[in-house]
Amino acid sequence: MVAARPSAAKVGHGLRHRADQLADRLPPLMVAADRVAATVAQGVHGRRRVGVGETFWQFRPYQPGDSTARIDWRQSARSTQLFLRDQEWEAAESVWLWADVSGSMQYRSDQAWPEKAERALLLLLALAALLVRAGERVALLGAERRPMSGRAGLDALCDALGAAGAQAESLPPMQALPRHARVVLLSDFLTPLDRLRDRLRRFVGLGVRGHLLQILDPAELELPFNGRVQFDDLEPGASALIGNVEGVRARYQARMDAHRSGLRELGRSLHWTLAQHVIDRPPEPALLALYSSLATKMRA
Repeated sequence: MVAARPSAAKVGHGLRHRADQLADRLPPLMVAADRVAATVAQGVHGRRRVGVGETFWQFRPYQPGDSTARIDWRQSARSTQLFLRDQEWEAAESVWLWADVSGSMQYRSDQAWPEKAERALLLLLALAALLVRAGERVALLGAERRPMSGRAGLDALCDALGAAGAQAESLPPMQALPRHARVVLLSDFLTPLDRLRDRLRRFVGLGVRGHLLQILDPAELELPFNGRVQFDDLEPGASALIGNVEGVRARYQARMDAHRSGLRELGRSLHWTLAQHVIDRPPEPALLALYSSLATKMRA
């Protein structure tokens, strides 16, 4: 499905200009991402999990089936029950991130809101900040750079974003990834579902597991315009003049609902998670939901 977009969102800039704009936005976006990540981190208890390692995590009561070699006798002597000493898992995961900054993402129906691409980049950078704080490794999908941890990993991801600039395609780039790699894709996903399905199945064929975050403008859900409106597609450049928007609103909403339902079914069929975010809402809940889903899957 190709969704119509209002003429108010018309973008007359070329890819080079949008790439320059993207690079210019990265420093302030990184500051904002750090702020969002710090807010979300206060509500997250970390992503530590039991496993092989040298770092102490917690004491927990002994349960039938647990190895008696892990009983901490000193801690158990202080109580009437036995306690195990859990160590923290120290094997870092690698996560590849991608944000759609193609033409369709350069849209907002209200100047008080960010463009969809800007919100996608903010959430990508904030998620990367949370992941590196948890000791994971991150990389930009398509940049062909190895994942890195710590602040160096975050800086490398920002450099890769600046070098990548804008893009013409709304689909994530293919890249040879190790089996069981994680990818996080942020887009409006308004591309035809058969094209998206083909691309995601190629990732699945590599043994890659993924997470999708659909980012939309409220107007794309509701079509709140009235009267005679010209709609311009921001990618192929097609346009349509609708003489009475009220008369097509119900059909438009039905098609949008069907597309979103198809996207959810696609995620279920591939065993990928899917979350949705609307740009007039705060970014923190979307980031927390995405991070929590990613953390749960990584513990599995």
